[in-house]
Amino acid sequence: MTGWRKIGADPRLSAWAKAALGPAKSALAASDLPLRAGGTWAVGLDLLDNDSAGGIGGEPLPWDVLGLAPTPLHKGQISAVYPDYPRREAGQTEAGFRFLRDRDGAHLDGLLPIGAEKRRYLREPHAFILGIALTRTASAPLVVWQGSHRIIQNAFENVDILGDLTDIYARARSEVFATCARVEISLEQGEAVILDRKLIHGVAPWKGGDAARLIAYFRPLCQTVADWMLPEH
Repeated sequence: MTGWRKIGADPRLSAWAKAALGPAKSALAASDLPLRAGGTWAVGLDLLDNDSAGGIGGEPLPWDVLGLAPTPLHKGQISAVYPDYPRREAGQTEAGFRFLRDRDGAHLDGLLPIGAEKRRYLREPHAFILGIALTRTASAPLVVWQGSHRIIQNAFENVDILGDLTDIYARARSEVFATCARVEISLEQGEAVILDRKLIHGVAPWKGGDAARLIAYFRPLCQTVADWMLPEH
């Protein structure tokens, strides 16, 4: 009903996170990745050098601990948030910055802005969203709007899911903000969170500390967009 669940501390998941932390930091340092939000956020797509089963540094990803069936995985995203996130970027509108700061940059994964007018289309139909904390995340916790996946599900029913979803999405997100509880999810190193693929989520502004907070994310794709539209249970 909430659209998310947290997986607490487990020795095998903690071992995975510790094995992934060094490679994640090295990959970020070696990349020419442009930082966003005024130099306080690195998206880090496909940077983590895990294998297709999720293993890294000799540590297998413990699927049974996660409660998920083993699924072929892409190279993990390394989401890095740095002190003072978010800062306003040069050329960014005041409204755009306020949304990042006051609405946590709330978004639906896979619904991408396309073209000069940044119209929204479903281009990446994820099966689920798995995040594993490589460090403590209380400094900039993940934010979710509980139950928002049900609003998105209802909004996208009986529409051309391959078409322009910009206006439908905008109305649905306004309903989410008006009716769904905003919840901050802080994780310790080695804890994980699984989000429904239709859950609206974002990142809270920096709360303190002098070290980056790192989360490894995996978003394997559904076989078809029709599969993405099926409600999860």
